[in-house]
Amino acid sequence: MLRFALAASLGFAALFTVAAQDKKDAKTLEGMLTCTKCALSETKACGNALVVKEGDKKVTYYLVDKGGKEPYHAACCKTDVAAKVTGKVVEKDKKLTIEDAKVEVKK
Repeated sequence: MLRFALAASLGFAALFTVAAQDKKDAKTLEGMLTCTKCALSETKACGNALVVKEGDKKVTYYLVDKGGKEPYHAACCKTDVAAKVTGKVVEKDKKLTIEDAKVEVKK
């Protein structure tokens, strides 16, 4: 019984450590939310990307989400909208992506 309690407590501690690390790795970016199909002409299906001005150049971050099925996509499909996105920035296939994105469209 003592072994079970010790194993369970260590498991919970590891779980909370991973969750805390994920929150620490989260980054908040502000820029223009745009459609990867309609505005950027990069994909066959609608998707979401955040274009951020960093210095004198623009950097595109691709959101890992449901694309055109996201509730905020209607706002950015035909016209770019200002938005704030929080999530974990990862480089995949030489592209910057945002995982677990929380999108806040500015009004």
